[in-house]
Amino acid sequence: MSKIRYAMNGACGRMGQRIIALGHEDHGLSLVAALDSGKHPAFGKDAGELAGVGKLEIPITSELPFDQHPEVVIDFSTPEGSMEILKTCVARKIPLVVATTGHSAEQKREIEAAAHATALLLSPSMSLVVNLLFKLVQQASQALMGKGFDVEIIERHHRMKKDSPSGTAMQFARIIQETMGQSKIVHGREGIVGERPLDEIGMHAIRGGDNVGEHTIMFSALGETMELIHKGYSRDSYARGALLAAKFLAGKPAGRYTMYDVLGL
Repeated sequence: MSKIRYAMNGACGRMGQRIIALGHEDHGLSLVAALDSGKHPAFGKDAGELAGVGKLEIPITSELPFDQHPEVVIDFSTPEGSMEILKTCVARKIPLVVATTGHSAEQKREIEAAAHATALLLSPSMSLVVNLLFKLVQQASQALMGKGFDVEIIERHHRMKKDSPSGTAMQFARIIQETMGQSKIVHGREGIVGERPLDEIGMHAIRGGDNVGEHTIMFSALGETMELIHKGYSRDSYARGALLAAKFLAGKPAGRYTMYDVLGL
């Protein structure tokens, strides 16, 4: 069986390196290009050596070489990096998995529009369990809607994380708002803020150490509380999810896909 050829955008980052390392172990995948900013200190180095799997004869480049024809690209970079590779994938009709977070509303609209030209999968989290939790939170919201439940979201991440709150936490909030109808999101509380209204979602971002990622969604009413929790212990869960998404997306026709499609939900 032939291997699926993929390119990694954001190859110098922690997630990019881990995806390359795990992809190297996967007999169904073959890395053909590794991309990152020309300003990165590791620019020009061998992607395999950088990822700790030995020389692959694939240098880090800033653009996808014309002589390489990946069947899918994984983007785990920066919002600016996403927009650059998006142009290439649209022009060359290459399926794209966007795992980067922190995009502006305008950038998200541009990414969504690209689905008219090529297969596109955009998700705030590549974790399979997190995406299953999205579905469970939706079901809980539907069941508890209008029954006097307050909703709070607590997310914890490592000190290096640039965006806050996490894209995953915001996706949980959107799911809940669409179902339960809360009108606003409150980011932390300070001072005399008065009694908590039902039409808000409390959002709390914690940063410290090397925490890979935790999300707690709390539904609380008078007399009882339910918490739905995901804890990430290794970046490998996100890397493996991204690789699985890439396998799914390769060869798909133009259109918008989600991790629900990957999971068969």
